[in-house]
Order: sequence, then C-alpha cells, then structure tokens
Amino acid sequence: MSSRKVAVLVVDDDVRMLRMIVRTLELENYRVLTATNGDIALNTFDKQSPDLLLLDIMMPGMDGYTLCQRIREFSQVPIIMVTAKGSDEEKVKGLDMGADDYIAKPFSAQELVSRVKAVLRRTKLQDEQPAPRFCSGNLIVDFAQHRVILRNHEVNLTATEYRLLSYLARNAGRVLTPDQLLERVWGDDYAGEFHLIQVNMARLRKKLRDSAKNPKYILTKSSIGYMMVAKT
Repeated sequence: MSSRKVAVLVVDDDVRMLRMIVRTLELENYRVLTATNGDIALNTFDKQSPDLLLLDIMMPGMDGYTLCQRIREFSQVPIIMVTAKGSDEEKVKGLDMGADDYIAKPFSAQELVSRVKAVLRRTKLQDEQPAPRFCSGNLIVDFAQHRVILRNHEVNLTATEYRLLSYLARNAGRVLTPDQLLERVWGDDYAGEFHLIQVNMARLRKKLRDSAKNPKYILTKSSIGYMMVAKT
C-alpha cells in the first residue's frame, strides 16, 4: 500500500498561476488543494488539514498577510508566502506574520518545487529529533514533544522558530555564526539571506521575553553570531 501523499494547499486568486502551480506540484506527486480567497482557504484548511500552505500575498478581501496571521492563531503548519515583487519589505512582513519561507514571482517550476521540498524536509528533520530536554532557568525545550515551556506556560512557536531555538539549545555554550544557522535551520539554498535570522530571532526573543540588550537565554556575540545560555 502506498504512503499518504503530502497535501499542499495553494491559495491564489490568479487562475492561470493557480493552474501552473497545481500542475507543477501534481507532477511531483503532491496532493494539491486550491482556494481563490482567504475564506475558502480557511474552510479548506479546517476540513483537509494540509501539510503545507503556498500563500499569495495580493488577494482581494483577506490578503495573504492576514490569512497567514489567522492560521498562526491555531496552527504551526509550514507556510510559504508568494510575493509579487520580492522586495525585502514584503519578505520581512510575511516572516513577521509567521511565514516560514517565501518565493518571489516570477518563479520557475524548479524553484517552486525546491522551496516546497526544502520546507517539508526541514519539518521532517524536526519530527525526527531525539528525545532529551534542554533547560535554562525558567525555559524548557522538550525535543521529544516539540514543546517549549517558559515559566510553566507553553510558548507558541512557528516551525521555523522552533527549529532555530532547538538548534541553539542543542549547541548551548557554543557561538553559532549566521552562516551556520542558515545552513542548518534553512538549508544550503539560503546562503546570505541573513534577514531570515534577524526576523525570526527578533520574533523568538519577543515570545521568550528575552531582551537583546539584557538577554537571559540567547546572547548576541557582536558580529560573530549567537549563543544559547545553559544555566540552572
């Protein structure tokens, strides 16, 4: 019996773009779900529980940013934002809303498939992590259950935020360079995209109530990199 196909929900009001993406992903053996606006997307998400969202930003009514934010209220499913111009402002705003990655129009079928596979691969690696815990003061990272506890309350992290924190925690006491973080958390295709670290680190620190100027958990070591503090 064949294994279950990975389900990708594609949300885009451009019918031609939607058709191209569907054909590309179906040729890679993904099960593709579609929606042309935010309301349909939320309904489809609730009924089908997709493994990944490919989400266009510019849509009438509920735009991609708002839809991403809505989904992040109840799910940490990986989200790739599709930007029209690929400007840094659009990329950063999408990441701020909780997206895991982005792809800029126009893009090739090969680039689309590469981005989808990279995000799914990172999610799979996260699921295969071994089982010990990391503790630092009031912070607990439970690798077995993919949970982060701060002062006895669970912290709601996106998949990317969790991978970043998990990698820092597993290397507590070591300074990790931005290049190392990009390679291990995002992958080889993301060399030089340091804004991914900056945005996710800022979001992570906010959720951990950790100030960059007076940090308890994550230290910034000048321009060298970042280090997780291990303390009892």
